[in-house]
Amino acid sequence: METFWNTIASYNAATWPAQLALTLAAVVLTLLLYFRPSPAVRIAMKVFMALLNFWIAGVYYLVCCEPREHHDLLALFWAIMGCIWVYDLAVGHASLQRTGNHKAFAALLFAMPLVYPLFSLLLGRTFPMITSPVMPCSVAVFTIGLMLAFSERVNIVLAMFLCHWALIGLSKVYFFGIPEDYLLACSIVPALYLFFREYIRDNAGRPTKPSPRVLNALLAVMCLIIGSFFAFTLLHQLNLFTDC
Repeated sequence: METFWNTIASYNAATWPAQLALTLAAVVLTLLLYFRPSPAVRIAMKVFMALLNFWIAGVYYLVCCEPREHHDLLALFWAIMGCIWVYDLAVGHASLQRTGNHKAFAALLFAMPLVYPLFSLLLGRTFPMITSPVMPCSVAVFTIGLMLAFSERVNIVLAMFLCHWALIGLSKVYFFGIPEDYLLACSIVPALYLFFREYIRDNAGRPTKPSPRVLNALLAVMCLIIGSFFAFTLLHQLNLFTDC
């Protein structure tokens, strides 16, 4: 646990100006997508998201998290997501057109990266040993918000990677004492349902086994099970905090 938090402190201390610039770029590009959308803005956002994922892979994991075990595998995980954005940019899979769907939920997710450091401060942590807006989980939450607000067609591969990351992030609550990661874990359950429901609807006209109706039912049951697991984990963790 000490190594984990020391690497976070080292990362924040060394990169806070760059993190500030990346955060401001994300805010500006998101506002432009909402109020001044254009092909150039959409391309700029895709380029930014690719660079952001490569930043997490290279700067965060390969450089600053080198003392941690398996940091190279996690860097590969985020590099693959960066490559997904590059592929998306090349083939134009996601138009980043404003969908008008899930407005409140998407806005909440866009604000979440700024909530991460505030949550850390409320928990009694001090800079630089706090979670920041440009860390893996906060970037994952932002990406989920972007996909909900601006993706007419869900990139199901990217959605699967993000959902997988949320499950990985939940384990850090236990092993490294980061209750901030519940922000990602709690947001991924409704996002998972929305992503796959829309994917099922997009393919409703195609013959599938099981049928779309059965797939929707199975999706609801799966999200209920995952949500119950998260709730149980949260209550158990709160009991641990109370016992301490």
